[in-house]
Amino acid sequence: MSEAPAAASASALPEGITDPNYKPLPGQLGNLTMIQQHTLEKFKKELKEEGYYTEGEPRMSDATMLRFLRARKFDLAKAKEMFIDNEKWRKDFGVDEIVKNFDFPELPIVDKYYPQYYHKNDKDGRPVYIERLGLLDFNALYAATTQERQLKRLVLEYEKFLNERLPACSAAAGHPVETSCTIFDLHNVSLTNFYRVKDYVMKAVEIGQNRYPECMGKFYIINAPFMFSGVWAMIKPWLDPVTVAKIDIIGSGYKDKLLAQIDAENLPKEFGGTCSCPGGCSLSDAGPWNPAGGSKVVESESHGKVLSA
Repeated sequence: MSEAPAAASASALPEGITDPNYKPLPGQLGNLTMIQQHTLEKFKKELKEEGYYTEGEPRMSDATMLRFLRARKFDLAKAKEMFIDNEKWRKDFGVDEIVKNFDFPELPIVDKYYPQYYHKNDKDGRPVYIERLGLLDFNALYAATTQERQLKRLVLEYEKFLNERLPACSAAAGHPVETSCTIFDLHNVSLTNFYRVKDYVMKAVEIGQNRYPECMGKFYIINAPFMFSGVWAMIKPWLDPVTVAKIDIIGSGYKDKLLAQIDAENLPKEFGGTCSCPGGCSLSDAGPWNPAGGSKVVESESHGKVLSA
């Protein structure tokens, strides 16, 4: 069991921690102030009274409820509004039905023209998520799929992220892993291509920020072209300032920064790493959540158990 946080916490650490160096960030289980703990309990109580919270429901764990509270800076009224709106959205969008029955057989074709995939983990145990917008062929993409199906796939991947990838990464790291490490590659992106998928990108941003809050850990925008300043000016107002602060925009000299965060054996070759999964990293789904994808547990002196090729 890990050592207690430096400051006294009103909540206990989660069970199952084996990393002796783990120290939860403020606002997470094991590092809550008395006021934050009280707000969490009141949050659950009021939502239960209004029929929006079911005790024991896996997706309504304390860690999940805290994500909504942190997203609204522990403002109870705002967090309740966000959570209730999310519950209504889940019903309207058919999230449970998507999880049970949605299939995406066009994935190999879509992967050629707009790769979006999870691949292994970073040095903090986070699952790494990669998008390559520069390979976009708009006509070919939408001959194979639709924006609606892409958004359903996005939601399915978020649900897998929460229910499969994070638990597996947490078990491998020996401590709770609650966020992702994202690489957004803009190599060869043109303004024309961006504007063609602008609606999808904006809807994807809205889903990520409002429906799956506090899931972003590290976010690298790499190969940012000169014209990206104009695109960024358009996207930035849609984002919460806390989200913006997590984004690192880099040009072509990104390799050292990525390797400082991600072990070379976990980073695909095209980004300066050494990983080359059979059939391609973008279709391997390799990671602790999918050992058949080529991952295995190894020891790391700096942060306990992690995954590598």
